[in-house]
Amino acid sequence: MFMDFKTYQRHGLHRRPPFEMNVRPGHERLKELPPNPKEIQYNPCQEAYPASNVQEGSFKRFREWSDSEVYPDTVRAVSIYQSASVAESSEAPAFAFFNDGDGYLWRQGDVRATRVFDTMTSRGELPPLVAVFVNPGAHERYPDQRSIEYDTVTDRFVRFIDGEIVPLVENTIGRPLTSDPTRRLICGMSSGGICAFNAAWHSPRSFGLVLSHCGSFTNIRGGHNYPSMVRRHHRKSIRVFLQSGLQDLNVIPGSWPIANQDMAAALELAGYDYRFEFGEGSHTLRHGGALFADSLRWLFRD
Repeated sequence: MFMDFKTYQRHGLHRRPPFEMNVRPGHERLKELPPNPKEIQYNPCQEAYPASNVQEGSFKRFREWSDSEVYPDTVRAVSIYQSASVAESSEAPAFAFFNDGDGYLWRQGDVRATRVFDTMTSRGELPPLVAVFVNPGAHERYPDQRSIEYDTVTDRFVRFIDGEIVPLVENTIGRPLTSDPTRRLICGMSSGGICAFNAAWHSPRSFGLVLSHCGSFTNIRGGHNYPSMVRRHHRKSIRVFLQSGLQDLNVIPGSWPIANQDMAAALELAGYDYRFEFGEGSHTLRHGGALFADSLRWLFRD
């Protein structure tokens, strides 16, 4: 049922592509892609433009956080947001984790996550919420640290979140986050998208909600095996929102449109609570940003 390793080597499948791919922060790579005229239809969702009377959440940024033991000798930016409603509630706040954090945090970007959170929490469409926006680590010896963290199909990254980032967040806000997986979201784009699914797959108790934009379910570090794994394993207690588009990447590790369609088909067969939005966009956050508020409503629904 599986290819043995000698056959795998004989076909050269163990070798990396002859050039570096998908290893730099997403917002850097996206600038190099040609514009897609069909993406003009995708704009930040209405909730990304809060009304003047909407109270902004609070914010703290660690520009060069370097206290990780799971990924030693790395430096990264970590930004922590609290919705204004957190201070008014005695309950443990919901939690959202974002890979490639600055791409989702940028207030003139395609998503503008904190502005959407301000709007939706003020309306009561989302519970009081704490979000952390974490960039991939920078390492002197490993220029592909992003790929090491995001594309590797193990539980290492979720151990990094549970053991190091969550304590940092809780110490910063001075209260515990909710332990309810149905109120804990992990989100990412491209390699960050498969990383989000990977974290929930390995630890459904840590994250019960997954938001994947143009997820890299392709042969970078073994992620192309996920559709088969989803079909073969018992169903995990996670809710999954996938997004991709007709003009998504098609390069040596695989076709992103086909890979995401394959993941959606696997989730359907295995009986998951999932939603797949397949548009006309390319490998950007434009479509995901247009859908961002709607995707949050769907994921956090009771």
